[in-house]
Amino acid sequence: MKARYKYRIYPTPGQKYQLAKLFGCVRTVWNDSLACCQEKYALGQKKPSNSELQKLFITQAKKTKNREWLSEVSVVPLQQSLNDLNQAYQNFFNSTKSKRKGKAIKPPRFKKRRSRQTARFSLRGFQVNEDKVYLAKIGLLKVVWSRPLPGEPSSVTVIKDSANRYFLSFVVEIQAQKLPESSKSVGIDLGISTFATFSNGQKVEAPKPLKKRIKKYRKLSKSLSKKSNGSKRYEKARLRIAKFSYGMLRKHARLKDTRTDFLHKLSTEIIRENQTIILEDLNVSGMIKNRKLSRAISDLGWRQFRTLLEGKAEKYGRELRVISRWEATTQICSCCHFRGGKLDLKVREWECLNCGTKHDRDENAAINILVAGGHSETKNGRGGKRQTTAKEAAPCVSDSYAKQSVNPPKSYGSVGIFAPLGRRGCQNIKMLHLNTLP
Repeated sequence: MKARYKYRIYPTPGQKYQLAKLFGCVRTVWNDSLACCQEKYALGQKKPSNSELQKLFITQAKKTKNREWLSEVSVVPLQQSLNDLNQAYQNFFNSTKSKRKGKAIKPPRFKKRRSRQTARFSLRGFQVNEDKVYLAKIGLLKVVWSRPLPGEPSSVTVIKDSANRYFLSFVVEIQAQKLPESSKSVGIDLGISTFATFSNGQKVEAPKPLKKRIKKYRKLSKSLSKKSNGSKRYEKARLRIAKFSYGMLRKHARLKDTRTDFLHKLSTEIIRENQTIILEDLNVSGMIKNRKLSRAISDLGWRQFRTLLEGKAEKYGRELRVISRWEATTQICSCCHFRGGKLDLKVREWECLNCGTKHDRDENAAINILVAGGHSETKNGRGGKRQTTAKEAAPCVSDSYAKQSVNPPKSYGSVGIFAPLGRRGCQNIKMLHLNTLP
């Protein structure tokens, strides 16, 4: 299996200038080729092949005055950029024809100058030394080796993020390392107030350091909106927001690193301790549309957590199961499986109307997720035969007797008509009662 190993680099000012030219050339080749493909499609013609695009927008473009500066950088990342464009179109076509698993993806888009910049080198464009990495027409880059490379990399991607930090991302072929088998299994319920609740009762809180910074940014934006456009005070307020935004850019990068570090450590701990991990298939894209919860859900990183668990489970020989999102894990009692109905989000604890057990909302859902995934946490298990005992009539049953203006039978425990009978229990009890009248 293939894995990525990412390291921080610190280029010199001259190397930063060369990298900026490289990113610009890669972006230009991508955008020119994409514009050509869109024009062909608009005219009803077929998309040019990858070799035709490389000949047109790399080889021939270097001979023109407008694109002669493409020869100042290595040709390897330019070719890889068009290979990526061709792969993006193939993924889009396979998605529209239902040949690709998952959601339908959109066609390729133009690359922007101020967003994240990347350039990929194949084997003939880089060389890994003991303490530095050589890139064609860039030079030797100083790398912080936070961990050793497990093998020879097949490619390397130079990355510049929005906070002006530089990284090298290596693709390495590794062997799966199976951990010793464990008898433990865990169901995980993901939430907002508590990031994860395990079926064994353990709860994990997520770091949420974003709230104060957003309040300050809103305050500055409100102050700017009250100034007259073009005045000196307006310019001062605009500069405050610009400086704060640059600082926020670096802080957001730090927040992202904090969230990623938290998710990595938690997913590794779960994989090491449990043989089977069961999650619920959450509709994150639909939940984000809720304007009151979108920021909190986006800050948690539920989808990234699931992706990390999937990759590490495959790497270390663990089993990850995902149950349907339509399982009523919150509404069902984990002791007697009685379905009590929908609960409001503010209800964190509830009591079962059937057996009287008091439940923590998240712990009960985590146990139900574990049971729905094929592991039994109760005495009889989900879906198995269990004994029922005669119980007192529910209030709705007593009301049905009053409406019929008849007396209840003297003995009804032998037929078990007051045992839990599911959602339509009251109606079924009423029918049994009428059939037993003398």
